[in-house]
Amino acid sequence: MAVSIPADFKDLLDRPIVVTLVTVMPDGQPQATPVWVDYDGTHVRINTARGRQKDKNMKVGAKVTVLSIDPDHTNRWLEIRGTIVEETEVGALEHINSLSLKYRNEPDYFKRNEAMRGKQQRVTYKIEPTHVNTDK
Repeated sequence: MAVSIPADFKDLLDRPIVVTLVTVMPDGQPQATPVWVDYDGTHVRINTARGRQKDKNMKVGAKVTVLSIDPDHTNRWLEIRGTIVEETEVGALEHINSLSLKYRNEPDYFKRNEAMRGKQQRVTYKIEPTHVNTDK
């Protein structure tokens, strides 16, 4: 069952804070990756390129955790445990560009690495929060 993100912690998803995404490897080992993230009011959204380890680990139904720590007050944090409910390539390039604008103030994700333009298939994952922990 989906749960809400507490209003007084939504800024940890809205601000350009690099979060930690934890997925599960095929052998059961946890795998942690720093990622960009956004929140649409219901789902936490992650974007990656096809073939990366987190892409291989994140299929619809997979369990994941997102951890965001306030860089200004490191004892303030938000842990979101959830389930992947959608995986799509449709709109994924636009999504990574919007994340690039948020995190780099640059609306073109590939501007810093032109050699990769057209060589990556981007994919967006939606995470439905099922459990939320905070420092409170």
